[in-house]
Amino acid sequence: MLNEKMENELLYHMQNSFPMVEKPFEVIANELGVTEEEVLSTVRKLKEEKIIRQTSAIFDTKRLGYQSSLVAFKVDEDKVDAAAQIINAHPGVSHNYLRNHEYNIWFTMAVTPDSKLGLDKTIEILKARTGARDAITLPTLKMFKISVKMDTTGKRAKKEKLKKLAHEELNLTAKHVAVIKALQQDIEVISEPFKKAIKRVGLSAETFFDIAHELKKTGVMRRFATILNHRKAGFGANAMSVWAVPEEQGEKIGKEMAEFSAVSHCYLRPSYPNWPYNLFAMVHAKTQEECDTLIEEMAEQSGLTQYSKLYSTVEFKKQRLVYFDESFHTWEQDALLQGIAV
Repeated sequence: MLNEKMENELLYHMQNSFPMVEKPFEVIANELGVTEEEVLSTVRKLKEEKIIRQTSAIFDTKRLGYQSSLVAFKVDEDKVDAAAQIINAHPGVSHNYLRNHEYNIWFTMAVTPDSKLGLDKTIEILKARTGARDAITLPTLKMFKISVKMDTTGKRAKKEKLKKLAHEELNLTAKHVAVIKALQQDIEVISEPFKKAIKRVGLSAETFFDIAHELKKTGVMRRFATILNHRKAGFGANAMSVWAVPEEQGEKIGKEMAEFSAVSHCYLRPSYPNWPYNLFAMVHAKTQEECDTLIEEMAEQSGLTQYSKLYSTVEFKKQRLVYFDESFHTWEQDALLQGIAV
């Protein structure tokens, strides 16, 4: 078992770069100068303590042909719990939070490339079923950053250079889809965690990893990495900072905000008469005070004065999307059977 300092190094390492090789924990152990068994026993402990949430591939939803959007519902307080259950039941909802705003339920929604209902109709159905008084659909117009990495070591600089996102074309084959289905599953904490998946898809290890690295190189896979339970890992506060940015300054300010290491997601989204904010930056810190301080620094640097901070108070759902899964079609078929017109 690793000591606390090495444990934090391990967590940071696994969030940044998890090897897609036959014996990944051995590679990590060699890089940290410890044994494979020490790494395995520590990771098992961190999983049991629910500090590690999942280790798997993170895919680009749109590159896989899915339509997606951030959505905000305005729901009466006495209907919030029931509404959250209805929203969570859709397989395309990966994140769902209660936030401290009149638009109080915030969730991410995706529908399959062959969806009969489509994104807008699906959101309309959920709005009706939950009794939401209003809804805002906020698709991504421009993405500057998506990279959730908690600084467990305390060594990370306040700002970081943004990596250029890969956008090479890739025509997905049946083999690609089979590997995607395998890589989106949480790995076992064993010496050869990919062995069963390789056998299941019927490929050689060499071909399996060649396809995995091709998915990553082309940007279809954003990365293969460990995701932590933020609060269990000591990061008790996260704020969705939202900013009203003049259109001509959106790209410049978006890139500047994305450089802050504590910002995990940064996007330009549409604004509306009832929602003036078009730049979103998700900030993570150990305390709300740290979040507030950082957001104030971002405001000072950008010169923006119209902004708001939406803190999550309840996590209703947080999990990876399961791509190419029959549950999407089942949900839509049930909706159609209930007499919903396409």
